[in-house]
Amino acid sequence: MNRLQRAFSNGKAFIPFITAGYPSLEITQQLVWEMAKAGADLIELGIPFSDPVAEGPVIQEANYCALSAGTTTDKIFDMVENIRKSCDVPLAFMTYANPVFTYGAERFMKKSREVGIDAVIIPDVPFEEKDEFLPFCSKYGIEFISMIAPSSHERVRMIADEARGFVYCVSSMGVTGVRKEIGNEAMDMIKLVKEVRDIPCAIGFGISTPEQAARMSRFSDGVIVGSAIVRIIGQYGEDCVSHVVDYVREMKSAIK
Repeated sequence: MNRLQRAFSNGKAFIPFITAGYPSLEITQQLVWEMAKAGADLIELGIPFSDPVAEGPVIQEANYCALSAGTTTDKIFDMVENIRKSCDVPLAFMTYANPVFTYGAERFMKKSREVGIDAVIIPDVPFEEKDEFLPFCSKYGIEFISMIAPSSHERVRMIADEARGFVYCVSSMGVTGVRKEIGNEAMDMIKLVKEVRDIPCAIGFGISTPEQAARMSRFSDGVIVGSAIVRIIGQYGEDCVSHVVDYVREMKSAIK
């Protein structure tokens, strides 16, 4: 069993997202260590990018702040390498095609493997264009995570058939961000996926409260939360770690 499989092997997975370098790489490193101790089963690290098209205003602002502070892909790799000295939590990069192309797709995946990254999520790469990255992911043992959304319709079965690691189910249309109401579109998508094969399905976009997490976890294998955590980081800055840890514990408890 690899790290990614382990994330879904002990009940419902709680998957927090944070933007690397926000408010600093030192704090990001502490957050990963402490969220893992608090029960996070898999942690998504966002590589900041100047045009994060899938993100709402909270994560957009985090991207801009991280870039302004001098965060680079190489510095993030160095941070992950340091994290891996004492932490074995599964890690996934959430990034965009441009930073990967700029770094060099093969070089990026090779380096990801070397520092201990388990998967990559690239939301602006359609399923049909994944072959620009998939050969390098396969070569270096990095899972390329497929995303499905309410707009995927008949493509869901096709995506499920070729998905690796887990399927990222986008709860509703639009960009990331906290939502008061989350519909049941994800439940229907997951049913379609499970008809094709039994691969873990995690729901993201909009989930922020324990009640929402509990409801989504009833029909999914995991819950992904980003904007709500990044908002806490923005609120408390350098003093955010304990507040994020409390939130992670609360959310993990809600989906047990």
